[in-house]
Amino acid sequence: MWFLGLGLLALALKYFEIGMVASWSWWIVLSPFAMAVAWWAWADSSGYTKRKVVEREDRRKQARIDRQKTNMGMKTSNGQRPRR
Repeated sequence: MWFLGLGLLALALKYFEIGMVASWSWWIVLSPFAMAVAWWAWADSSGYTKRKVVEREDRRKQARIDRQKTNMGMKTSNGQRPRR
């Protein structure tokens, strides 16, 4: 996502001819888009994206379980009783 933001910023600066970016080659200005494509291809093929989604879902699930146990007055996942 950082590459995409950087590419959009560089593209806008080049298009409106602002600062030193106006004198840069189009290859340099467009290179963050190529890096974003490479990053997304690697992240999808290596399973990085799916692993992050599963980790986020697991954290949400555990937080929900802990919240329900706390509301029932039971021990939480860290082994301590909630304070009252």
